[in-house]
Amino acid sequence: MKWEDTGRSKNLEDRRASGPGRAAVPLGIGGVLVILALSLITGTDLFSTLGLSPSASQTQTPPNQAELQAQEPEVRFVSFVLDDVQAYWAAVFQASNLQYTDAKLVLYRDAVQTACGLAPASTGPFYCPGDTTVYLDLSFFDELSQRLGAPGDFAEAYVIAHELGHHVQDLLGALASGQSSSQSVATELQADCYAGVWASSAESRGVMERGDLQEGLTAASSVGDDTLAKRAGRVPNQETFTHGSSAQRTQWFGAGYKTGDPSACATL
Repeated sequence: MKWEDTGRSKNLEDRRASGPGRAAVPLGIGGVLVILALSLITGTDLFSTLGLSPSASQTQTPPNQAELQAQEPEVRFVSFVLDDVQAYWAAVFQASNLQYTDAKLVLYRDAVQTACGLAPASTGPFYCPGDTTVYLDLSFFDELSQRLGAPGDFAEAYVIAHELGHHVQDLLGALASGQSSSQSVATELQADCYAGVWASSAESRGVMERGDLQEGLTAASSVGDDTLAKRAGRVPNQETFTHGSSAQRTQWFGAGYKTGDPSACATL
């Protein structure tokens, strides 16, 4: 990506040096009740399978200044993407005579307190509608690159754009709690499509470079429910999907990219 270091975003909050806490699954979209219900339906402890625990504690070791400084280029990149994506959506909303309110993005380490509950880093990046904030542990990008096989800065940008897609849904009143599995999948696929729409804009403005699109598609595929199930040694079961298959996620990210039109993201 051709990105510019403009410093830290005014909408970024750094909590990486915060003290330890007791980690729990966030009670946002999906949440504990959905995972519990799916566990009962499938006969599988999905909390353990997904590496989540609503009561397990995690010991945090606050990073020293050298560690924080080493991550500063990554922080600046996250800031750039955060501001670029939100500037795009602000313009889209304005063109439709709607008001766009910026989301916040919190960087944390190991576990974080949110309006949706306490969350461990194993939850992955997520958007909490209770405080209109995206939460991100930078170690997820290592996971994305090394374990999930989706390296590259645009793969990381896709993740941020996807979570901000949930903020767009929230502002439009399309983000509901207590969703069924099928509703959850539709919500996630629309966020993928919104990420693709932003990618289309980024390309038109010269932000994207050769290979970036493939990085985004690879990232979308790597976090498909079927792919994650196979990596965990389980047989994929479409009835338990919450985010969509790899094919669905790449399809909808691609649809947003090809059309550059948010109205093409009618998954709900």
